[in-house]
Amino acid sequence: MSVAGTAAPHCDPPTRSRRGRPGHDREQVLVAAVALFNEKGYDATSVADLADRLGLTKSALYHHFESKEELLSLALDEALAGLERVIDEPAARTGSAAAQLAHVITGAVTVLIEKLPYVTLLLRVRGNSPVEAAALERRREFDRRVADVVRRAQRDGLLRDDVDASVATRLLFGMVNSLVEWYRPDGTLDAHAMGSIVLATALDGLRARGGSVDASASPLR
Repeated sequence: MSVAGTAAPHCDPPTRSRRGRPGHDREQVLVAAVALFNEKGYDATSVADLADRLGLTKSALYHHFESKEELLSLALDEALAGLERVIDEPAARTGSAAAQLAHVITGAVTVLIEKLPYVTLLLRVRGNSPVEAAALERRREFDRRVADVVRRAQRDGLLRDDVDASVATRLLFGMVNSLVEWYRPDGTLDAHAMGSIVLATALDGLRARGGSVDASASPLR
């Protein structure tokens, strides 16, 4: 307590001590881990590799994360949570089925571009561990929900119904997912522009307005 007429001594607020080496927080460690997993492959990357990349000792790295598996789990959740948010948004559940599908496609492109390293890692997992298997099941559930939207659009007569909805979904996201192989964040197309292009190509096709293509060999005629 201060004495009347005497200024109380200044005290800085307590600060939390940072764990690990100064200059490396959890987010920075996760970013470095994802980059290394994508470069070398998850299985081929060791904790020692990550510590070397960051200039840390392994014991300092363990101050941030308990294991390499925890890093993988958090990285995959970063990608999956983004996709799940897209399909949980009101625009993906209200309005016409075609509008819902458009929202999901453009939203998925945005997530992919904004979280490119994380989605790249997600697309490379093969279910070789419980963490990977759980991630793949979440991804399959996302695909099932998108297929339901496609199916509703087919029933409404907004999409052709001679293509299986699950196959159509795989083809749509084959196009979306291919962006991880060639899209460059420093290019001329941002997430919005890229989403519009993918949407137009997926739903309208590449045929010029008023043009014709000989599709006599197509089994869908």
